[in-house]
Amino acid sequence: MASDIVVDHRDKALALLKADADKIMKLIKVQMDNLTMPQCPLYEEVLDTQMFGLSREIDFAVRLGLIEQQEGKALLDSLERELSALHDAFTTK
Repeated sequence: MASDIVVDHRDKALALLKADADKIMKLIKVQMDNLTMPQCPLYEEVLDTQMFGLSREIDFAVRLGLIEQQEGKALLDSLERELSALHDAFTTK
């Protein structure tokens, strides 16, 4: 029973972190769709702030033992790759 609860908390933590990563991606897409250039200080500020916040959430979840450090790193790496691809697509228009 206790191990089921731990697994449930781990699954929920990972799902919430993934949802937050998706929110960041959507936020950046909205900014780009509304002609905010990737070189714009506002764009960079939002991106930096959001990525820092997500990295702190991940660190907290790792410290609680809810996710493995590798899972958190993989989530950040995946988001960074997606954002990089979006940036490249926007700048090559």
